[in-house]
Amino acid sequence: MRRIRRSGRTNAAFLLVVLTVQIGCAYFFVSDIIMTILGLRSTAISWQVREIQQIGAAVGLIVGPFLGALALRRALRRSDAAEKRLRLASGVFMEHLAERFEAWGLTPAERDVALFAIKGLSTSEISQLRATSEGTVKAQTYAIYRKAGVPGRAQLISLFVEDLMGDSLPLPSAQTGPAARLVQLRSSE
Repeated sequence: MRRIRRSGRTNAAFLLVVLTVQIGCAYFFVSDIIMTILGLRSTAISWQVREIQQIGAAVGLIVGPFLGALALRRALRRSDAAEKRLRLASGVFMEHLAERFEAWGLTPAERDVALFAIKGLSTSEISQLRATSEGTVKAQTYAIYRKAGVPGRAQLISLFVEDLMGDSLPLPSAQTGPAARLVQLRSSE
């Protein structure tokens, strides 16, 4: 995580330098044109110094787009890598859900309801999607909670959040069921 933050700061600093060079070069040319048109140049500078300034500004304007393209390419690579990691994590999470549902002995209907509940759908939304009554969905939901050993939806979701975070918080001692046994196993490791 620190590496990602450090990389982000490095990229931001790099882009800031590129923008500063581009703005400085553009300012040089624009201000030079305006000063020439308005006759505001107060002190004359030698033609050699003027040529060096113009060459430097031109090089800055030429190099700027290349550095910008390099920064864009790096950002696109990082974005692609993050998307790949996200797809991998999503696939692993779905496998983890399937394993948990199997361990709890959920029926196919209960698996559907559990997945919709974890996604945050309401009981009425689940009943509409599954073309069943809300009472059926409520009964299936309570069966899922019982089999998972949790009192409600928030605790069901927290089981999976804890798995993603790699931490498990101790459940109250009155808690029983597979979820409590999992936490006890983890805490004994």
